[in-house]
Amino acid sequence: MYPEVAVKGATGLWVSPGPEGFGAELGGVDLAQGLSPDDLAAVQAAFARYSVVWFRDQPLTHPQLEALSRQLGDFGDEPYAAPLPDHPHILEVRREPEETVAVFGGGWHSDWSFLETPPAATLLHAKIIPPVGGDTLFADGSRAYEALDSATKQGIAGLRGWHSATGPYGPEGYFAKETGRVGMTIYSSPDADKRFSHPLVRTHPVTGRPSLFISPGYTVGIEGMDPAESNPLLARLFAHMTEDRFVIRHSWAPDTLTLWDNRCVLHHATGGYDGHRRVLHRTTLVGERPV
Repeated sequence: MYPEVAVKGATGLWVSPGPEGFGAELGGVDLAQGLSPDDLAAVQAAFARYSVVWFRDQPLTHPQLEALSRQLGDFGDEPYAAPLPDHPHILEVRREPEETVAVFGGGWHSDWSFLETPPAATLLHAKIIPPVGGDTLFADGSRAYEALDSATKQGIAGLRGWHSATGPYGPEGYFAKETGRVGMTIYSSPDADKRFSHPLVRTHPVTGRPSLFISPGYTVGIEGMDPAESNPLLARLFAHMTEDRFVIRHSWAPDTLTLWDNRCVLHHATGGYDGHRRVLHRTTLVGERPV
């Protein structure tokens, strides 16, 4: 990270961005007390600029996490996973020491991109963090698009990808067949077989920047193409977007609050902490129909 830089107009807020302008640590505020109008505007501006932002040492109760989320937007949908009983907008991402099933959120994806209106952002607050493993990788879809050659940009202009949850959450999907998950309740449903098309290149509604909007976990084809044609193209775009030059590795500590932009960012939850408990609490913010 670069040195901390005070944010003009904010009351003590500072930002320490990554060297590529993707990802930034923010500090100087107490999120449990809520954000002042000036600080809220500064956080929103930093989020638009850096796409992934995080705050360290921020203890938050469930109501405080909900209140912070509501300052940033309206709650989004959380399909296929049971929320906390008394907090329907908070999903507890929990893995117990005895579990050997796949890590929830493992594999590159944009949260719930298979919905007709995918969430704009995700907030994730760390409670219990193992002493090893558990980093989250983030990939920058905006810089990945900018780095494409002109022929590829021209070739994918106007194309739309089919997004579906059938692979993980359908009646024949992964979660319907797994056994041994105890930390979370994950559902399978015929609704997961639905699919919606979204543009392969999405224009960000705040910044106006184009970015790749593809999700290896959920983008299952391209509208108007047969699989023999679409699969190689998608595989090439997936591999490009997740090259090391577009990726940052985020390490967690208890009471870290991280916010990322699902409209232009992929993420991948890594493992490596078998035998340890890991608990985080998540909310999503409602988004727009991709254009």
